[in-house]
Amino acid sequence: MTNLPNCPKCNSEYTYEDGSLLVCPECAYEWSATAVEAEETNVIKDVNGNVLNDGDAVTVIKDLKVKGSSSSIKIGTKVKSIRLVPDAADGHDIECKIDGFGAMKLKSSVVKKA
Repeated sequence: MTNLPNCPKCNSEYTYEDGSLLVCPECAYEWSATAVEAEETNVIKDVNGNVLNDGDAVTVIKDLKVKGSSSSIKIGTKVKSIRLVPDAADGHDIECKIDGFGAMKLKSSVVKKA
């Protein structure tokens, strides 16, 4: 008997495989086994799919409006020494300092690895 993970929705232990998917008979939730592995390792990737690590430098790929400021972060702005926040509830999974703006949080979907 294989050791399958519990259901991510209801935490049921009675999951089973159906082709390439895992299925929960209690709540009928279906998920991919590879998706669970990616979530468990908390891998954060940039817009191109490159894995980001603490201390990396990234480049902003589009102009970003800054709440409470009349200026914006321009495309091509290089950000050094990022810190990753894997479990960010609001989707802002990068903490950094940007010259002229100070401490900020960014989404990994708007940066590319430098």
